Amino acid sequence: MKRQNHTFVKTKKILRMSFRVFMGLLLFVGLVSGKPADRPLMLKGVVVDEEGKGIAGVVVNNGREFCKTDRRGAWQLSTDTTVSKFVSISTPREYRLPEKDGIASGYYIPVGEAVANRNGNTFRLHRRDSVSDRFHYIAISDPQILNAHDMKRWRNETMPSILRTALQLRKTGDVVGMTLGDVVFDNMNIYPQYVESIKNHRMTFFQCIGNHDFEKAYADLHNSSVGAERYAEQMFGRYFGPINYSFNIGNAHVVTIKSINYRGGCHYEEEITDEDVRWLERDLSYVPKDRLVILNMHAPGWNAMEPIDNILNAKRLEEILAPYDAHVFAGHTHFFENVEVSPRLYQHNIGSACGAWWTSNICRDGSPNGYMVVTVDGKKLRWKYRSANSKSDVQMRVYKPGEFRTQKDFIVANVWEWDPHCRVVWYEDGKYKGLMQRFVDNDEAFLRTKPRKHQLAKTGHLFRARPTSKKYRYIKVIFVNRFGETFTWKWENRNNRPFLLDK
Repeated sequence: MKRQNHTFVKTKKILRMSFRVFMGLLLFVGLVSGKPADRPLMLKGVVVDEEGKGIAGVVVNNGREFCKTDRRGAWQLSTDTTVSKFVSISTPREYRLPEKDGIASGYYIPVGEAVANRNGNTFRLHRRDSVSDRFHYIAISDPQILNAHDMKRWRNETMPSILRTALQLRKTGDVVGMTLGDVVFDNMNIYPQYVESIKNHRMTFFQCIGNHDFEKAYADLHNSSVGAERYAEQMFGRYFGPINYSFNIGNAHVVTIKSINYRGGCHYEEEITDEDVRWLERDLSYVPKDRLVILNMHAPGWNAMEPIDNILNAKRLEEILAPYDAHVFAGHTHFFENVEVSPRLYQHNIGSACGAWWTSNICRDGSPNGYMVVTVDGKKLRWKYRSANSKSDVQMRVYKPGEFRTQKDFIVANVWEWDPHCRVVWYEDGKYKGLMQRFVDNDEAFLRTKPRKHQLAKTGHLFRARPTSKKYRYIKVIFVNRFGETFTWKWENRNNRPFLLDK
């Protein structure tokens, strides 16, 4: 009788354990496929250093809720798996940015894995040998790779240039790379090739989502039904992690946020949703006001040339960033526009890596295919745009009289790095003639690529000057950027024959 009772009890325990394992597997599979859990779950874990010691004060979030680790490095977050798809940390400045093969990783855990681990979720960080306020930032807008042709140009033109730049920059500080969205051009099958193309480039590479990075068959999670199994940013997250995240390096707090409200089928608004605004506010609530904030997003906020592409709630974003010295990096437009929004807020809408969709070597405004190189020292930034197809430091394109069809009597300079703190001056036969006149028009070089009408873009960084004599010997144009660096273009008018526009 006792033996029968013992066997019965043992069998009952085994059945209970099997049931728990079975339910756990069901929950895990459900989360991976996007199905909701019945209720919010309490996820727990620790943040430790390389010796396994807990790190206190690390900010952890699940896309909705935030907390800081305690003195033992422990954290816990109540998590609704219908809206939270990742748990991530904001790496402290004293620790190296987690990466694998040069691609940012290890700072996030997919919620499905976090649920399976439940109490054993560990983030492991490595302390820096020393903490410096100086680092370098490479901002890359819109690779927008559609097919093998585009991938070949990206691999053969852009990435070798970026590698050369990163190798040089590493001599004086850490290098962070940031792609500002439209990694691909609605072709999710390109993601694996893109990942391979950015590995091991002597920097830590992060990604921001753009409108062409969403799977167009679906709406984004924000616009999907509760517990949707598929949503538009799911594939992007599979390769790159959370859509919104932050980290700390030097004296800067770096944030990446989604600025596309994606409704499916390539329909979207340039907007930071209310949920994402709240996420940003909570993220910044942990950041001291004396820190520099670098914000990355795809769609810009404050362009004058094509305001239709600006996010709808730019004013709200400006208010959120107001307590900080902040620089915003954006793409989306395939043209260059610097905007000093306020004395403490500066927007860099940089030219695109693909230019005008890999059809030429220039963007819609005439700036070259390229990327932005930024050196951050404390709260000060110095930046310079770099052409991917030129080893020289190209900062402007100058058209001789007769080359720019709407300005046939003028010398015209296209100076993409221009902002109101820059100067563009000219000399005729060695005599200083003063500032060139700024005007707005379509760039001539881009017009010669025969773009479609919807691809045209008015350019706000064009400058002109009319030579006083048709018999001038030479003309010199000098661009002085906001940091006092000078870039010079000179042309000799041999035989007094100005260059004539090709018919």
